[in-house]
Amino acid sequence: MTRGRSKNNVPKGNGLRANLPSKICPVCHRPFEWRKAWRNCWDDVVYCSERCRRRKNKSNP
Repeated sequence: MTRGRSKNNVPKGNGLRANLPSKICPVCHRPFEWRKAWRNCWDDVVYCSERCRRRKNKSNP
């Protein structure tokens, strides 16, 4: 794989990622974008990662 290219050999920055929906994680307050693995349950996704899901009830320093 060549540096600067995605898995499907399309150069990065082709504008396709700009059209993906995003959400803000309520734990870390960072934006995260739609992933193919979430295509069937995007409306149910709340946390950006498993780590944030586990930390949802703990106080955030």
